[in-house]
Amino acid sequence: MFKKVLIANRGEIACRIIRACRELDVKAVAIHSQVDRESMHVRLADQSVCVGEASASDSYLNIPSIIAAAEISGADAIHPGYGFLAENTYFAEVCEACGLKFIGPSRESIEQMGDKIAAIELMKKSGVPVVPGSGGPISADDPKIFAMAKKIGYPVIIKATAGGGGKGMRIVTSEQTLQNAIIIAQTEAKAAFGNADVYMEKYIEEPHHIEFQILGDKYGKTAYLPERDCSIQRRHQKLVEESPSPLISESLRKKMGKAARHAAAAVKYVTIGTVEFLVDKKGRFYFMEMNTRIQVEHPITEMVTGIDLVKEQIKLAVGEKLSVISEKVKVSGHAIECRINAEDPDKDFIASPGKIGKLYLPGGPGIRIDTHVYSGYTIPPYYDSLIAKIISFGADRGESIARMQRALREVEIENVKNTASLHVKIMDSEQFRKGGVSTDFLSKHIFGK
Repeated sequence: MFKKVLIANRGEIACRIIRACRELDVKAVAIHSQVDRESMHVRLADQSVCVGEASASDSYLNIPSIIAAAEISGADAIHPGYGFLAENTYFAEVCEACGLKFIGPSRESIEQMGDKIAAIELMKKSGVPVVPGSGGPISADDPKIFAMAKKIGYPVIIKATAGGGGKGMRIVTSEQTLQNAIIIAQTEAKAAFGNADVYMEKYIEEPHHIEFQILGDKYGKTAYLPERDCSIQRRHQKLVEESPSPLISESLRKKMGKAARHAAAAVKYVTIGTVEFLVDKKGRFYFMEMNTRIQVEHPITEMVTGIDLVKEQIKLAVGEKLSVISEKVKVSGHAIECRINAEDPDKDFIASPGKIGKLYLPGGPGIRIDTHVYSGYTIPPYYDSLIAKIISFGADRGESIARMQRALREVEIENVKNTASLHVKIMDSEQFRKGGVSTDFLSKHIFGK
């Protein structure tokens, strides 16, 4: 086992990793920016090192400073969490070159899955269903794009090859807007990822976003865990997740799980990752992408399986054999996660940084809270707006929803606008309670657009 792990992240995920390290009797080192000195992850860690000024580029994305912090503190491994450098091939390579174990997959696996076009081609070869598309980068000045879009069939979607999170993405319903959409997507992609390449795919209307947790060891063994339904989204950003999905039958679960394992085996995947699919109205599923890291929504899988995914991730990175057997994993109950963001849902989700006054986060039967905030904590304007995750667990979906409804109504976060009230509306929605909602749920049933 590692002796000391440096966490190259902040916020609630840094706290989550520190707690896993403590249970494994591993020392944890926190890094922080100058404005994060009072953050909870710094308080919880055994050691802390300041790696730069407030902006992410000067701190949590500052690879030389992070490596120096690991060397100074005597860490023998680095856990990247999610976001920031978690899927950065160069960072993974530098870690290994400096004798620091990167707690994640190999540089090659990250690289293969990071390029969306290359990943899709690899999935085709591995027998994993994919959405019909261009098969390579496209350009607005290529006259062939019109015939290509017609063959695929409108609507189509333009996506950044190096992207995610809705950036560099445009839906196109006719050839009149195709060229302009490509140009806009390229501009966004260049600004967000430093890579302007985009590709075209068939746009699956009213899709369901279903993902499978995968695990792999260095001996070639892989496994998948029960699915998560992540269909409730805003601008392609997940807001609510649940497991198991009310949409997926046992036979479809096995088919999709098998495809997820094929995807993992294709890149010789080690540690923990997620294979994401789109499922259409007829129950057909298509590979969308693989996230080569721990996910924000991992707690709901932990709740229904009893498996600590962060500890498993660390053990697999050490080189332990995979102990999970997909067919023997039992799903117990139902779990839902609501992401509470420091945003104002009544004002187009504008960010709401600031100092928290009175704070009350719920508890009681079946409620788990993952957070890094406390009364008097100042939410900085420089990073992700996630301030807490409320996870409910019940014997069935109905009980899980009821517990989440109760928990959300108990939330008090003074001085900071947040999305708890939006989640109350979602939980109260008749459409959500029926189950099987698609990714246009918010616009159709909450905002009425």
